[in-house]
Amino acid sequence: MAYFPEVADRVQYEGPSSRNPLAFKHYEADRVVAGKAMKDWFRFAVAYWHTFKGTGQDPFGAPTMVREWEAAEDPLVRAHHTMDAAFEFFTKLGVEYWCFHDRDIAPEGTTFAESAHNLATIVAYAKEKQAETGVKLLWGTANLFSNPRYQAGAATNPDPHVYAYAAAQVKHALDATHALGGEGYTFWGGREGYDTLLNTKMQQEREQFARLLHQAVAYKKEIGFEGQFYIEPKPKEPTKHQYDSDVAACLNFLREFDLMDHLKLNIETNHATLAGHTMVHELRSAREAGALGSIDANAGDELLGWDTDQFPTSIYLTSEIMIELIRMGGFTTGGLNFDAKVRRQSHDTADLFFAHIGGMDAFARGLIIADRILTDGRLDAEVDERYAGWQGEFGQSVLSDGSSLADAEAYVLTHGEPTRRSGRQEKLESLINEFL
Repeated sequence: MAYFPEVADRVQYEGPSSRNPLAFKHYEADRVVAGKAMKDWFRFAVAYWHTFKGTGQDPFGAPTMVREWEAAEDPLVRAHHTMDAAFEFFTKLGVEYWCFHDRDIAPEGTTFAESAHNLATIVAYAKEKQAETGVKLLWGTANLFSNPRYQAGAATNPDPHVYAYAAAQVKHALDATHALGGEGYTFWGGREGYDTLLNTKMQQEREQFARLLHQAVAYKKEIGFEGQFYIEPKPKEPTKHQYDSDVAACLNFLREFDLMDHLKLNIETNHATLAGHTMVHELRSAREAGALGSIDANAGDELLGWDTDQFPTSIYLTSEIMIELIRMGGFTTGGLNFDAKVRRQSHDTADLFFAHIGGMDAFARGLIIADRILTDGRLDAEVDERYAGWQGEFGQSVLSDGSSLADAEAYVLTHGEPTRRSGRQEKLESLINEFL
């Protein structure tokens, strides 16, 4: 059956003048920008959990989304129907990738063995769907936060029995990702943190988290999985504090526990906001450390203090993101995953298309604008001029670790008081606006 009758075949590009909400206005998959096709810059992926398993339920109200693929009573039948709906949506939208949590695609059983069997059954079916459609897996992951057993964390749990359960679940999620040819695997510590330090051994919990990651690295080698591992920063919610709180904290964690060679970062806009940072700050921090791997493409509401996971529509935001990606040269194994959900009142299946089309168009415009800004060259020229003094003899000696405090004193005695220079912030903000 067709779960998405609003699109007969595939969403088409109709150009900026189109008024068809079910057509792309700016995203042309094969259009070359900055030396690469749009589809290759973005590597768009649909998030299984929000798009096909989201119900619209919130802390104050019941679910608002009744999906046909969820109608069957048997959970495994529902899982097969949901997979059918998902691949129909992927192909009609025209994306090449998808991503999932293990518990998104397969129901949890009454025992661990039953859960593992359910996952293997659905993975075999997903493999068939991938072969039929050509859609690929961007990354997989394990849901180590929803079940009550993880109320105090998974890898960081004070009970080693829970740790064992989490590690076993990661093992099977890695098997599933490997079987589906996944290009990566993400670790998101949904409850890897604390609510209060009064009952927490913080350093031991961090060591436990690192041990699980090292065990995963060893298992990756054992099964021959060549995908990239990612860790995803988030500062809080549901816990008061999470150990992977932002890019800087993740980098420190990876360096402290000798994991930098094995993991890159999967960065989310809404998580950056919750951490008190801009998305471009988090991307820049990861990129300059050589650790930017993949991106959860969403946005938050600045008036709300939680993870609203809205679809990205700000052209300013997508332009900033694409400037960083162009500077990096683009993704290798990562991509732009729409970890975003339609609003509670957007309960029609057509709304799923409106949301994804809008996000893809916003990034297409962002790419075009970012390329124009960088090609124009004035932004980089202003930055280079601001730091021009560092190209002199003294500046170069400092950067090459070839000077001392005494050398600095001698420089000041010779040259006197520094001349203050304007940062030109308003000029640069206006320059960016020329391209929007």
